[in-house]
Amino acid sequence: MEYIYAALLLHRLQQPINEENVKRVIAAAGVTPNEVKVKALLSALSEINIEEAIKNATLTPIAAPAAPAAPTPTQAPAAAAPSKEEKKEEKEGEEEALAGLASLFG
Repeated sequence: MEYIYAALLLHRLQQPINEENVKRVIAAAGVTPNEVKVKALLSALSEINIEEAIKNATLTPIAAPAAPAAPTPTQAPAAAAPSKEEKKEEKEGEEEALAGLASLFG
């Protein structure tokens, strides 16, 4: 994970994300850089637009959203809550987005 953080830090500071800079950041954190991990990170990032990936990243809310109010007699029960299929599709979409983001950083 520290290699990903090093790349994000370099990106944020508008420094080139190259082997030497990543190794320096890792070493500054008190860890001996792993040559294989550095090269794997750089290889994975060569095909990624980090700025675009950050913009497209979705954050999981820390607190659960408030429960919806009970339906009024004028509302149809089907309109009160999404179906199980819709929930499943939404969850799958979230998992795909997270998997895509995870693959960004190897």
